[in-house]
Amino acid sequence: MERYARYAGLFKALSDPNRLMIVDMLSCGELCACKILERFDITQPTLSHHMKILCDCGLVSGRKAGKWTYYSLVEKAAQDFKDFLNAVITAEENCVCGADNNEECC
Repeated sequence: MERYARYAGLFKALSDPNRLMIVDMLSCGELCACKILERFDITQPTLSHHMKILCDCGLVSGRKAGKWTYYSLVEKAAQDFKDFLNAVITAEENCVCGADNNEECC
């Protein structure tokens, strides 16, 4: 149950279309906040809010350079999330359902 709770916050962070697009943009490499902002019709404070959520869930990290912040995906967090999602949507020997997938239901 603990691992589901851990990833629920990440799913929540990704449930916003803007944040999902930001993650897609960051999959190509580090970007300055100003470059991210150019792609959206939002204010800088709104972008900061989105970036805080993505950073708080551990998927994105930011680094300050002068007056700008540069953001990038946390590769280990992204890979862990992909592994978790793959495990959830794939039948496994130790599946949470506890049933043999070859058995007939009911």
